[in-house]
Amino acid sequence: MTTLQELFTCRLPDHWTPEQALAVHEALEVLGESLWRVYGTQIQQLLFEEQGVDTSQLDLFDPDDPLPF
Repeated sequence: MTTLQELFTCRLPDHWTPEQALAVHEALEVLGESLWRVYGTQIQQLLFEEQGVDTSQLDLFDPDDPLPF
C-alpha cells in the first residue's frame, strides 16, 4: 500500500527567502486548522478505523460532563 507521504513527496524550491518559506508554512497551518474545524470528527473516525480502534463505546461519554473525581 502506498502511503500519503509517498504520494505527496515534493522537492521544495531552494531559492525561497525565509519570509516566503514562512508564508507557505503559515498558509498550510491555516489550511490544516480549517480542515480540522470542518472535518475533525470524520478524520478522527477514519483514523480510528484505519488503526483498528473499537469506537463503539466512545459515544457513551460526553466531554462536557463533570468528572466524577
